[in-house]
Amino acid sequence: MPSTTRFLQGIFPFTGQGLDAPFLLDPALTYQVPRGVTAQPVYFRGGNTLDEMICVILVRGGNPMRYFPIGAKGDVHVPLRVIEDLLADTRVELHVAAPDGCTGAAVVDLGIVEI
Repeated sequence: MPSTTRFLQGIFPFTGQGLDAPFLLDPALTYQVPRGVTAQPVYFRGGNTLDEMICVILVRGGNPMRYFPIGAKGDVHVPLRVIEDLLADTRVELHVAAPDGCTGAAVVDLGIVEI
């Protein structure tokens, strides 16, 4: 069965709006499953330049799907193999929540396979 791998990745600066106020980290961190295809998140890797914890949130259809807390100046690698399918036309985004007013950057890498 042929498959295609997609990546939402990069280094993105941000200013925190509060841990209870997540927002889209960058418009480039949006993916919509093409029609006629099923997709699966495979892994998430993230890094945090701040001296405080942040949380990267995988949002599906406007609702949180998975939370990835990243410690102060820390990193995380979470395998997501075969957790659940993303059906055609499903939209996912990576949001960030960070303490209000803090500025830094998040390094994110979400791997998705289209089947």
